[in-house]
Amino acid sequence: MSKRKAKQILPFVLLVAVAIIAMFVKPSADYVPGEADPQYSSSDIAWVLVSTALVFLMTPGLAFFYGGMVNRKNVISTMIKSVVAAGIVGVLWVICGFSLAFGESINGLIGNPSTYAFYDGVKSGAAWPLANTIPLSLFSLFQLMFAIITPGLVVGAVAERIRFTSYVLFIVLFALLVYAPVAHWSWHPEGFLAKMGAWDFAGGTVVHITAGCAALAGAMVLKRRKSHIENREIPPANVPYVLIGTGLLWFGWFGFNAGSAVGATPLAVNAFGTTTTAASSAGLAWMFFDIIKGKKPSVLGFCIGAVVGLVAITPAAGYVGIPQSIIIGLVGALVSNIAVSIKQKSKLDDTLDVFPCHGLGGMVGMLLTGVFASTAVHGIKDGPNGLFYGNPGFFFIQLKAMAIVVAYSFIVSYGIFKFINFVIPMRVSESEEEEGLDATQHDEKYLQGHLLVHNNGTIEEKPVESTK
Repeated sequence: MSKRKAKQILPFVLLVAVAIIAMFVKPSADYVPGEADPQYSSSDIAWVLVSTALVFLMTPGLAFFYGGMVNRKNVISTMIKSVVAAGIVGVLWVICGFSLAFGESINGLIGNPSTYAFYDGVKSGAAWPLANTIPLSLFSLFQLMFAIITPGLVVGAVAERIRFTSYVLFIVLFALLVYAPVAHWSWHPEGFLAKMGAWDFAGGTVVHITAGCAALAGAMVLKRRKSHIENREIPPANVPYVLIGTGLLWFGWFGFNAGSAVGATPLAVNAFGTTTTAASSAGLAWMFFDIIKGKKPSVLGFCIGAVVGLVAITPAAGYVGIPQSIIIGLVGALVSNIAVSIKQKSKLDDTLDVFPCHGLGGMVGMLLTGVFASTAVHGIKDGPNGLFYGNPGFFFIQLKAMAIVVAYSFIVSYGIFKFINFVIPMRVSESEEEEGLDATQHDEKYLQGHLLVHNNGTIEEKPVESTK
């Protein structure tokens, strides 16, 4: 058997092996039939179930958001790289991902992979200490949705030039070596960042900083596209796709942030309010700032700004007041907008500006949590106020935690990309890049720019004539 054939067979063989092993795991239930558990709250379970579904909706939303912005010959290849994370991380999470992130802590650095291996003990295990009104299995599924979308965010930085098989391997290694450890540090009560006093309500560090830094590493390893070197301006494939994606992301983000209260509580209401307010503020700030720079107001500008606002408010959503979310969205949009302008003049080819928008947006949110957090909002006994309310110590804890996550995420992600490039060439050939990844990687083509016309009762596909 040739090496190429072996590589083609290996993924399927691994999946079959996992399925056979899982077949022998003893099933269990979250409850004893006929007996109600007074610990659980039906309203909390209902809200977190809805939130879990909302967060999952963000993955196809992200696919539309990214797919609409790339060259039309790379739409499908860009979208599938986001969506396939649902399959890969969905299986990994059951095998060992949840254990690594939320299993028994090993020195505050990582969870014991055997704690919930193959979900053994999740269904019958005690509720999560910080979410004790919902079953542990529901908490795990809610957290799974965050783990799915995080590697999907990185796609935007390496779009239009990375092999699909290489990106699949990246998702596996990133989920195990970057996402799971940082989630453990931040969200497990014994995680060292949590014990240090760093706060991340819904994923500013765990999701956006890790993805943003991985995006920067990926763009550096893969280097520039030919179109970027030649300074060719490529129009977005489908701006309405971007608008649809933004709407789905904004809608799903209510589950992302408000669901992180893990209950139908006033805290969830506050997180809901800060989420939409920050997005509104940031969308306007990006659009108005573009006008100041001499540009016309654009759909892309408002959409990108709104998403940056959602990113920036994520770590702070349940810790700051709704009025303060306006300044968080505004600052996040301005920082990212300026960073995008600087990047466009550089040789860094981050295709869809993932690092300026998600990486820097997450950093802004993390730091401004340290500025505007208020005990009047979060109501946590002995919880800190932020710098704006006279507590500079908490701000510097946030700064320290941010620096640790930035350094770790970038260094490990850079190593992952380098390792994959050694094992499997990550970059498509120049001819494949020129033809487009939809055709060369997936044998599929996006048909925007074609009309379906009636001809004597039949329907024919014809290309749209150029208006030039």
